[in-house]
Amino acid sequence: MDAKASDIGARLRGAGLRPTRQRLGLARLLFAGPDRHVRAEELSREAREAGVRVSLATVYNTLHQFVDAGLLRRVDVEPGRACFDTNLSRHHHFYDTGTNELIDFDAEDVGITGLPEAPGGKTVERIDLVVRIR
Repeated sequence: MDAKASDIGARLRGAGLRPTRQRLGLARLLFAGPDRHVRAEELSREAREAGVRVSLATVYNTLHQFVDAGLLRRVDVEPGRACFDTNLSRHHHFYDTGTNELIDFDAEDVGITGLPEAPGGKTVERIDLVVRIR
């Protein structure tokens, strides 16, 4: 296992995930380069092209496991259509409905006022803003 693979394995273990062959292969594709947005189908295609043998169902399951472990952020762009974001910093998104592209923008660039109090004694955990553009 090369140094990069061991770093990714350590990252998975640090998030409480066992570094299986499938998880390592998908994590390398997701985290080796700059931050990115990816859909499960895109990641599945990239995995095939990279020689990572994994089913589309495993890609979906792994992405959701990475979200639950705090390694990825899920961005719902339309009902039943999610993207997964490797950028975990505080930010929001423009969503280009013509190209299906997500574009990050800094959370500090927008102010939200008049937010009602969370019901039932709950607290607001995070606000995810997706601004649709064409």
